[in-house]
Amino acid sequence: MERFAGPDDVRAVEAVPLEERIPVRTIDAMLRVSAARAPDDPALIWLPDGRAGDRPETVTFAELEARIIAAANLFHAHGVRPDAAVSILLPNLPETHYALWGGSLAGAANPVNPLLRPEQIAAIMAAAGSRVLVTGGPGTAFDVTAKAAAVRALYPALETVIAVGAAMDGAVPFTAGCAGQPGDRLVSGRCVSGDDVSVYFHTGGTTGTPKLAQQTHWNQVFMAWTAGFVLGLTREDRILTGLPLFHANAAVATGLGGIYWGAASILTGQQGYRDKAMMADFWGIVARHRATLFSAVPTILAGLLDILPAAHDIASLRFAMCGAAPMPVPLFEAFEAKTGLRILELYGMTEGAALSTANPRDGERRIGSIGLRLPYQGVRPAILDEEGAYVRDCAGDEPGNLLLSGPNLFPGYRQAERNAGIWPLPGWLDSGDLARRDPDGYVWLLGRAKDLIIRAGHNIDPAMIEEALHRHPEVELAAAVGRPDAYAGEVPVAYVALTPGANVTAEKLREFARETVAERPAAPAEVIILDAIPVTAVGKIFKPALRRDAAERAIAAALDGMDAVVEVILDDRRGMIAHVRCPAGSGEMSKAALAGFAIMVEIEETA
Repeated sequence: MERFAGPDDVRAVEAVPLEERIPVRTIDAMLRVSAARAPDDPALIWLPDGRAGDRPETVTFAELEARIIAAANLFHAHGVRPDAAVSILLPNLPETHYALWGGSLAGAANPVNPLLRPEQIAAIMAAAGSRVLVTGGPGTAFDVTAKAAAVRALYPALETVIAVGAAMDGAVPFTAGCAGQPGDRLVSGRCVSGDDVSVYFHTGGTTGTPKLAQQTHWNQVFMAWTAGFVLGLTREDRILTGLPLFHANAAVATGLGGIYWGAASILTGQQGYRDKAMMADFWGIVARHRATLFSAVPTILAGLLDILPAAHDIASLRFAMCGAAPMPVPLFEAFEAKTGLRILELYGMTEGAALSTANPRDGERRIGSIGLRLPYQGVRPAILDEEGAYVRDCAGDEPGNLLLSGPNLFPGYRQAERNAGIWPLPGWLDSGDLARRDPDGYVWLLGRAKDLIIRAGHNIDPAMIEEALHRHPEVELAAAVGRPDAYAGEVPVAYVALTPGANVTAEKLREFARETVAERPAAPAEVIILDAIPVTAVGKIFKPALRRDAAERAIAAALDGMDAVVEVILDDRRGMIAHVRCPAGSGEMSKAALAGFAIMVEIEETA
């Protein structure tokens, strides 16, 4: 494996043409090479209950290839063709891998977050054009059996349900169905192309209409190679997997990355990091199975700080990877100090198949930075105009929209209307993130472009507020958003979750932030203490929920005494809308009270 210590190493790798670096371009070809190289090596190590004491079930690379091909043939037998999709509503299971990559070889796979409501699942399946749903029988985590039954009623185009595990009424048994199919060839005779869509990943949070990001076979094979470069993967590695397989990180970066490089993936039960008992036994799992690395998000690492590994030998771990959200510097420092592990901060997005930058494993890691660009990829902070059109590249440390390029970039969303404005330059995707690049090539995220808080014309980076609050010893997690304000347009407010046993008040935290935040306009107008900060299924702080809450609080305060009920909606096309139900005859008064707010208001008078 090539050294990765700095930009010179990236350029050295790029001296070899990409087609010489990566001899395969499709998932089936990658599986074939991996199985031929080490057929009896472990590809998957399954811990059914996610405990160190579980009797592990091992799947070899030869078995993995055969089971994926058999799954593809099962889907083909039920009508899946290259222009169709297989939706997968499963927790983390070995069968999730079989269905995911088997679906990509029969047509395209569409993994769905099992925590979503049936209405959302049906909407995703409709957007993907799925006719087949793979789910879990009774006893499967996240109540997917009941959700699948509800989806069947909501989505009439669903033709076939295939059930993993226990029998399910009206469903084809997955294991028995695969057993009746050959595992050495695609019955369809399909010759998969690198440009063929492999997976439709849904993205865009947990409310509204999700976008379906199309990843091609070549996107994913390239990312599998890239993950190996970033992490230094070899056949000796064991990757502990706790993130969900419906997400590109676990499925593609570490999932396919392990397959490409011959590393084993340890699947820590159906719920992964969502299982509190698994988290309590995390370090024991690492010790028993000699895990060499794992990927997590800041909220997971914060949780692991409460369960220190003192009683376990974790010397096998080379490092922990952290992405999906900026990591607070105090958390970074505390985690490394208390565990002795190195953290590699990474950055990527579903639209880029998971990884676009990384701190170098063999070089200087700059805390708070998302690292350097990766081989054969490009990153450039740029100034865009109000319509999102490219104006110029940023100079030096100047902040701007982070644009990405490379073979990892998707061809676009399945819904064509979602693609408007996402390519400011040919081949360059607007990530939607604000960033700067220092003179040494390290990239520093400054927040989402839409996360900027604009207070009376003053642009406020929410990270400035969050970092200040994270310095308080009783704050576990903080998130800042803009609250609508009739005078300033927006004012910053902060939401915090406290450490166990903390008793600090919201007012004390507001005073602390006012004294600590570098810029006076960024001092939060209010601090709100929550039991838990809302996060997405993969652990990212879900700021739309906080923006909605902040807006509802502001509007309710403006209407105080009017007996009004406020509901704020985040609409995909119209933005934030405040729906106000007020007593008959008070509509004009309510409208006047809200005239200064820069959001759409809908007034409904009730009898």
